[in-house]
Amino acid sequence: MTTTTPPNTEPPQEQTATVTLPALGAKGMLRWAWTQLTSMRTALFLLLLLAVAAVPGSLFPQRPVNAAAVTRYLKDNPGVGPMVDALQLFDVYTSVWFSAIYLLLFISLIGCVLPRARAHFKALRSSPPRTPRRLSRLPEYGTLVLPADAGTSAAAAISDAAGVLKKRGYRVEVRDADGDRPSLGAERGFLKEAGNLLFHTSLIGVLVCVAIGGMFGYRGQKIIVEGDSFINTLVSYDAFTPGTNFNPAWLEPFGVTLDKFEVRFDRESTKQFGQPIDFTAALTTRDGADAPPRQQILKVNDPLYFGETGMFLVGNGYAPVVTVKDGTGKTAFSGPVVSVPSDGVYTSSVVIKVPDAAPSQLGFVGFFLPSAIKNDQGVSYSFDPDPLNPQLSLNSYYGDLGLDTGVPQNVYVLDVKKLTQLNGRDLPAGGITLAPGATYTLPDGKGSISFDGLKRYIGLDVRSTPGQAGVLVFSLLAVAGLITSLYVNRRRVWVRTGTHEDGRTMVEYGLLARGEDHRLAGEAAAIHELLTRQWQLASDTSDFLSSTTRKDQ
Repeated sequence: MTTTTPPNTEPPQEQTATVTLPALGAKGMLRWAWTQLTSMRTALFLLLLLAVAAVPGSLFPQRPVNAAAVTRYLKDNPGVGPMVDALQLFDVYTSVWFSAIYLLLFISLIGCVLPRARAHFKALRSSPPRTPRRLSRLPEYGTLVLPADAGTSAAAAISDAAGVLKKRGYRVEVRDADGDRPSLGAERGFLKEAGNLLFHTSLIGVLVCVAIGGMFGYRGQKIIVEGDSFINTLVSYDAFTPGTNFNPAWLEPFGVTLDKFEVRFDRESTKQFGQPIDFTAALTTRDGADAPPRQQILKVNDPLYFGETGMFLVGNGYAPVVTVKDGTGKTAFSGPVVSVPSDGVYTSSVVIKVPDAAPSQLGFVGFFLPSAIKNDQGVSYSFDPDPLNPQLSLNSYYGDLGLDTGVPQNVYVLDVKKLTQLNGRDLPAGGITLAPGATYTLPDGKGSISFDGLKRYIGLDVRSTPGQAGVLVFSLLAVAGLITSLYVNRRRVWVRTGTHEDGRTMVEYGLLARGEDHRLAGEAAAIHELLTRQWQLASDTSDFLSSTTRKDQ
């Protein structure tokens, strides 16, 4: 007996095919990263990120601009201050993370512009796209009928349409001019992409010019008292921040002398009484050692320029003139002392350091009141910013000021930890109160101090930014390119003609915009009107259907 194996009645099992993706590899990963970095979306994101990264520069004091404010912030915020400093928030614009964003944006913009520029150049040289088979499917469509007695053939109609479109700024190409159904393709709006490229290229130019200013420029601060002079040399600055590639030989050889500084306060209104309304610094300037002197005026928001170097008025205050004699009777210090205003009536802090006094070094700390008056508790305060009743109120100290150690100190701060106090409100000798012309003899034969007069001073910010003219030019070009890209539209027009059996010439045309164009219907109506005038047609011999009309039908 022969046995047979019954057939397998179970359905065959489906075999799942596994897709093996090719390994990306290091080269492929780099290509993918470059594509992502040079995309327009990444460039816009980095531009926004750069603007956000600049915000801390206005929230925290910046060390290159005001190192004293940074020191004061660290002293007042011992917990948060070191963390902020570690994040480089006091040096935002030179920090590693800000520079990284800046560099990535620069690379991204270049990577965006170059391929788009090549594509735009090819588009300028290429022909308009071929004529679609069904023009009626385009967003804007219209027809015209030329009577048989008009004597206009299909080829002549295409030639006339080409002339109309050329006058309207289209680039026209006629196809199959000798055939039965000649047509043309027309294109305009290449300035849109050109404006887009101009905008992004100008952004690169702005970045380059800013980088040039940061590399080859400098910024310095100087305080000048009335009657004093300033020569543009490194040793003359109170604070100086050079660019990374700055050369001191590039300093403009100019000098200025502050002849007089005047401040005009509001004396008429009730709400703004006592507020400063005008600052005027009368200067004598020289553009070089052998140059003749010139009388110039410096005001807020009205700087003076010496070549590419600008001088800006950024601060002002009072400088009491004092004379300090030591215990031996010799003059240890004589001259104006810069006071730092703390309120709108110019209540100012004063620090005087006299390291040349003998037998002990002397130090004074207190405040200056332009218009001193006492309240009910006998505490003096200033009621007006004008020097109606100037007064110096000081405490005195003696000992080692620590100036011989070589460690830099803030000239506006007196460290009294290692000093012995001579005068003070809580001491038997009391504090020192001086009016102009008064002299006070220090206790224990330590010397004397006199208030000889009062001068004003100004704070100057001197900047040299070699690329600032380029920043202005490229910024204007960027605005022009942006406006062009927003208001110019890329449009295409096709026209096809043919001859009917009864001798009439049939004309149909269609319009298409590249991207969203709300003015395409108006352009189609304008072309319809121009063609109608060209062939002197009556309105009943033509038909114009916009996309909106076709949707309604």
